[in-house]
Amino acid sequence: MKRLLTDTPRVAIQGVAGCFHDAAARGYFAENGVKTVETMPFDSFPELFDALSCDASLIGAVAIENTIAGALLANHELLRQSPVRIIGEYKMRISHVLCALPGETIDSISEVNSHAMALMQCEQFLRRHPNMKMVEKFDTAGSAAEIAEHQLTGHAAVCGEYAAELYGLNILEKGIETNKRNFTRFLILADPLLAAELRPREEQLNKASIVFTLPHTQGALSKVLTILTFYDINLSKIQSMPILGREWEYRFYLDVTYESYARYQQAIDAVRPLINDLKILGEYISADTTI
Repeated sequence: MKRLLTDTPRVAIQGVAGCFHDAAARGYFAENGVKTVETMPFDSFPELFDALSCDASLIGAVAIENTIAGALLANHELLRQSPVRIIGEYKMRISHVLCALPGETIDSISEVNSHAMALMQCEQFLRRHPNMKMVEKFDTAGSAAEIAEHQLTGHAAVCGEYAAELYGLNILEKGIETNKRNFTRFLILADPLLAAELRPREEQLNKASIVFTLPHTQGALSKVLTILTFYDINLSKIQSMPILGREWEYRFYLDVTYESYARYQQAIDAVRPLINDLKILGEYISADTTI
């Protein structure tokens, strides 16, 4: 970051306290020297983006893609339509634990609660314990919170280790997910004015996210990619989405990395005449994967 936050940042997240968004927000700011973070939970991503648009002092942490589930397409569109800018990213391994009230054991558990995706990701482990009935809930951390709040004996939650510790639950088993290479990439978002203050110095920037449309002509995308290659711009991700009301036309979301910010700017200037509706979603520092 260009400067460290002197006050405790308020970070909007989707989900309840202890969820993976919460952990990612705290992890990102801890890496940037900020020890205290106030997270503000929202039930849905549209509500989160509405809050960011209404409160310029609020920062957002939003999942954008997962190595198993793929891109969160709805969040791509919410980001495009929002005035906020990307100021950073955080890549985190998603590891699940089985947790319950103190005194419980695996043999005493008759019901396991969690989000449907988390239950699916831990299905092999749970199937080895047929006495455990899988019951879908709205949220991973929310399942842990409910068990702790209502003192539900015989119940366990599948959630992150941070959530289990936050709600005072005993971890019965760690790393119960089937695929150990499950990672989620989170974007850190801010109002344009705040983003200008928090954005790293230009010489530190090495990644950008952009979105644009193309004229419906032969070879249009190929020409853009050729120009990016000429300027030594590496394409790390490309995501296409159909444009509603315009049959067989698509909007393209690109993540690019580069070594020279000046060369990146030259590349953007070079492709502008070939594309429509260009929006730079953010320029930031590429993150390492957090295990």
